[in-house]
Amino acid sequence: MVEKKGADKLEIMELEDQDQKWVKDSSLDHKGQVPLRASTGAWKASLFIIAIELSERLSYFGIATSLIIYLTKVIHEDLKTAARSVNYWSGVTTLMPLVGGFVADSYLGRFSTVLASTIIYLMGLVLLTMSWFLPSLKACESEPCHEPRKIHEVVFFLAIYMVSVGTGGHKPALESFGADQFDDEDPKERKQKMSYFNWWNSGLCSGLLLGVTVIVYLQDHVSWGVADIVLTAVMAISLAIFIIGRPVYRFRRPIGSPLTPMLQVLVAAVRKRKLPYPSNPAQQLYQVPKSERACSRLLCHTKKLKFLDKAAIIEDNTGNSSNKESPWRLATVTKVEEMKLILNMIPIWVATIPFGICVAQGSTFFIKQCVTMDRKINNGFEIPPASIYALAAIGMIISVVLYEKFLVPLLRNLTGNERGINILQRIGIGMIFSIVTMVVASLVEKKRLDDVRQNAATLGWKPMSVFWLAPQFLIVGFGDGFALVGLQEYFYDQVPDSMRSLGIAFYLSVIGVANFISSLLITAVDHVTEKSGKSWFGKDLNSSRLDKFYWLLAAMTAANLFFYVLLARRYSYKNVQKVVVADCYEDDGDKKLNGLTIGA
Repeated sequence: MVEKKGADKLEIMELEDQDQKWVKDSSLDHKGQVPLRASTGAWKASLFIIAIELSERLSYFGIATSLIIYLTKVIHEDLKTAARSVNYWSGVTTLMPLVGGFVADSYLGRFSTVLASTIIYLMGLVLLTMSWFLPSLKACESEPCHEPRKIHEVVFFLAIYMVSVGTGGHKPALESFGADQFDDEDPKERKQKMSYFNWWNSGLCSGLLLGVTVIVYLQDHVSWGVADIVLTAVMAISLAIFIIGRPVYRFRRPIGSPLTPMLQVLVAAVRKRKLPYPSNPAQQLYQVPKSERACSRLLCHTKKLKFLDKAAIIEDNTGNSSNKESPWRLATVTKVEEMKLILNMIPIWVATIPFGICVAQGSTFFIKQCVTMDRKINNGFEIPPASIYALAAIGMIISVVLYEKFLVPLLRNLTGNERGINILQRIGIGMIFSIVTMVVASLVEKKRLDDVRQNAATLGWKPMSVFWLAPQFLIVGFGDGFALVGLQEYFYDQVPDSMRSLGIAFYLSVIGVANFISSLLITAVDHVTEKSGKSWFGKDLNSSRLDKFYWLLAAMTAANLFFYVLLARRYSYKNVQKVVVADCYEDDGDKKLNGLTIGA
């Protein structure tokens, strides 16, 4: 459906031409949240947004996958310090979306948040480029360089943390902005949204592939500065394209802090804690009357966390006081259920952190392993160390395509579930892959260390081929195709509708917290093993025992998987009441559409 403006009123008409663009009407209200039925323009807009994500991921992975190499070769940090620096940066980068998502949902809106954060991102890339080319900011005045100038370190870290801030707004707002193009109330579009997260990650992996091949090649064979120029140019073009595409987007206006209603539920429940639990919740718990409903989706009452239900108890038996009650005294069933959704997510969030710790090794120790191995192929060409990460992207693309095109149709027929399997089952499969990854990585590293110790003194000895690492990178990609995509869909779909940018931020925070815990774990293991004889983390890889560290991670993740399975089996998914589209309009002379504004 689309709105068409007449002389004095807004008419709602069926869309005959499915390729028509949506248009915006200035009289639209912003209180509701349910969108109109969408045209094929939803896919067009979302694909356009996926293309923007591809270019941003090119820039991000061009920096992230080579960061440990830059820190050890240019900044001259030792292995432990460099790994911690990468984990801290990755942690900040993936926790900043909590701030960006909150701002997008509450105040700026998703489009404006993406726009502002991309500008900050671009400024960080410009500063990164300047740190390499400006004589006063260069690492060294002359070569060889054994210790970089302090000004270069300061500017370099300032630049990459500006990229972190930019990513903090870009990631949660852009991904949820793309998903907003689909109507949850339309069965066809609901299925398309499930596919959207798969194709979103295909676009992400395409950007990753270019980042760890083209950009990393420039860093390794031309110069870091030239690579920075390319990243800056790509981001500038990305920003221009995003602005040009504005007329085809759909927008949700921000409705204020989504945390306030949750605090109101908690306060109301505490105030009415002494009231008896209602014998008939359907009649004694307050829900918005049908005559006053906006387009926001209503949630069904559940029996879990009954204490919170007291916030919705109507104290006046006549039911007439509900209109006058303060929201700090009386909450709707939907607001109570939204609070339950967030509380139910916390154990799942905690249970996915060990998976995130395994993922963190891919951009630190896995890449550093590549440096010590034989990377030459035909005609003497040497693969840049970070380029091996392309195998993870290939693995993820393969798993996403197989899942989308073959497994989902097959599983739909077998299970009757429109997703094929539920979201938490998909995440659990990814966790199994992460355990296998750590086991394989440990076996390969043990073989590499044995090879070094037995043959390092042999004349003409060559290190093991870097392609021994191919299995662990491919398995990482397969696991990400299940777990990471599942986490994105889970945190977007299961949060309240008003918190969907924050939902994507919750997913990213799993990886962020996991990076910080990985750093703490390295420090703790280093301290314990050093006291008991020899540290597992030496000055370089050949004096380290990463194989034992990988076994530790495999054991931790396997133990956690049992805890996760128990949680997943008891989890209750969001249960949305069916909404009739006609309920979204008020017949008071001028019909007004609540919620989604469309077009420019």
